[in-house]
Amino acid sequence: MPGVRHSKASDDLSRSVDRAVTGKERVKIHRGGKDVAAVIPIEDLELLEELEDRLDLLEAFDAIEEARLNGGIMPWEQFKAELSLS
Repeated sequence: MPGVRHSKASDDLSRSVDRAVTGKERVKIHRGGKDVAAVIPIEDLELLEELEDRLDLLEAFDAIEEARLNGGIMPWEQFKAELSLS
């Protein structure tokens, strides 16, 4: 992935955005010799967010299954009754 120095980022931001939009490139921003940020195509961001959502969902399913195996699940009506919500 090509990079841009932080000190030049404001000058190069427009070009970096153009590269991300038209060339579908990922452009790293460097500061102090280290990668600190990136300009990426929106499709990459959307894919990353979808992957994060799917991982969250898998973790939730795992937590539910673990709770079921350990007896930590109760019917909604019972839960409401215990909290005097019904």
